[in-house]
Amino acid sequence: MNILRKKSISEMLAQSQQKGLSRSLGAFDLTLLGIGAIIGTGIFVLTGVVAAEHAGPALILSFIISGLACAFAAFCYAEFASTVPIAGSVYTYTYATLGEVFAFLIGWDLMLEYLLATSAVATGWSAYFQSLIAGFGLHLPAALASAPGTGKGGIINLPAVIIILIITTLLSRGIRESARVNNIMVFIKLAVIVLFIVAGIGYVKPDNWSPFMPFGFQGIVAGAATVFFAYIGFDAVATAAEEVKRPQRDLPLGIIWSLAICTALYIIVSLILTGMVPFAKLNVADPVSFALHYVGQDSIAGLVSVGAITGITTVLLVMLFAQVRISYAMSRDGLLPPVLSEVHERFKTPFKNTWLTGFVAAGIAGFIDLTTLAHLVNMGTLSAFALIAVAVLILRKTHPDLKRSFKAPFVPVLPVLTVIFCVYLMISLPAITWISFVIWISIGLIIYFLYARRTSNLNNK
Repeated sequence: MNILRKKSISEMLAQSQQKGLSRSLGAFDLTLLGIGAIIGTGIFVLTGVVAAEHAGPALILSFIISGLACAFAAFCYAEFASTVPIAGSVYTYTYATLGEVFAFLIGWDLMLEYLLATSAVATGWSAYFQSLIAGFGLHLPAALASAPGTGKGGIINLPAVIIILIITTLLSRGIRESARVNNIMVFIKLAVIVLFIVAGIGYVKPDNWSPFMPFGFQGIVAGAATVFFAYIGFDAVATAAEEVKRPQRDLPLGIIWSLAICTALYIIVSLILTGMVPFAKLNVADPVSFALHYVGQDSIAGLVSVGAITGITTVLLVMLFAQVRISYAMSRDGLLPPVLSEVHERFKTPFKNTWLTGFVAAGIAGFIDLTTLAHLVNMGTLSAFALIAVAVLILRKTHPDLKRSFKAPFVPVLPVLTVIFCVYLMISLPAITWISFVIWISIGLIIYFLYARRTSNLNNK
């Protein structure tokens, strides 16, 4: 049963005190890091599609259901992150509670989640960028504008590749520099969202909210499972644990505040959006800009497009950052090749890991149609949220006297509700997503038994 061996909590806490990554982030940086990850495609892309195809004006309820599932998980994340401030997020927490094989599989799962999220978001960034330059009469050749297999005559999605490589360069140079750029871009996109709210509220027609639930409750749940993509990212805050000045205090604040701010903005924007435009007309790639064009606010719509590009860029930055920190933690534990945990002497970042991840993400975004694979991001996130809830319950039982700077309320009720919400949303995902997920996990099991189980640090002990 050595596949269920666990990492010692005391050794993990000692490891967090060792010198390695640069500790330069505070609660404010973490909050903006979370907002940077959460607000992007959720507001600027998904709102329109989900309203038109799934929920109608009841889109607000889809966001509330997904937000509740995330809120429950956020409290669990906050407790674990403040108690065991180690890079790796739910992978690390699972290693300490459920055992090595489960930790490897959830790490393997998260690597796919963040990698696909990075590539999928880069594809959305490319679409907004091409729309923006088209306004100036500039057009990319069709061969360079999309990936093969999308039916648009593309050979490579060049803008998506370039933006990922730019983000990779930034992340490889240092977390402090990356955080500064992220903070600036977050302020820009928040200003644009506030501008939309102020400009759009006067054009809201209550008649557009009727019928409120055109697709019934099942449509609302299907919408909730889809917009869950909009919330992924706050868990990325936990992956930065070893780069935080005061992790016991700042990590819970960053996780909870970023989720609370983003949920409020999602609810307000979805109300105004479905009030401005009949929901059936919102099945477009840029619903926020479309709504402003619809009511004649063309100049503000142009500003929103710029804000959308900025917002999606911050999502890219945090997704790629989180992917590197997960594989860094797994490599340091001996479950992945050691090159992935090498820290650059000058930049204090996993330099080689960052570039390897960047090249892979750029290749996926440039050459693969992500339409089917994108659903796997939701599956991976929901799996991680369910496991973090289980891990909190186990740690409360096995280490009741462990010092906890933050304690999740209403345990065991809250973790149990987290698992129920997440499983319910997972069941609502398409069958092809489940098939793809099982295939990916099966590949992970093969790698674990052929490689990781032998090279594990715990095995070598």
